[in-house]
Amino acid sequence: QCLLSGSWRSDTGCRMVISVLSKDGSFSGSYLPGPAADNSKILTSPLEGSQQDAGLVPQPTFSFTVRWRLRAQMTAFLGQCYVGTNGEETLHALWLLREAADSPAEDWKSTR
Repeated sequence: QCLLSGSWRSDTGCRMVISVLSKDGSFSGSYLPGPAADNSKILTSPLEGSQQDAGLVPQPTFSFTVRWRLRAQMTAFLGQCYVGTNGEETLHALWLLREAADSPAEDWKSTR
């Protein structure tokens, strides 16, 4: 069974800590960019999300958003938690980063 609560580290050194995982699947925590982050001024940022019921789906999907501190940006993550044959839990996720645009004409370059 895959539960998101606890501490996770990405292959790029980012760290996510899920401190509260509610019975309804909602969760909150913090996210800290790793050494690959291009701005050392980014601090640990809050995250909020939701996970499928791990009692119904042994390898649940999840989504969460990170509201970056000190920047007009948010990132949305969508993925799935897998349990390997050795019992190790692994997260696979895709993400989109959105930064505030100054005008509709600048909208095209605001999502990565």
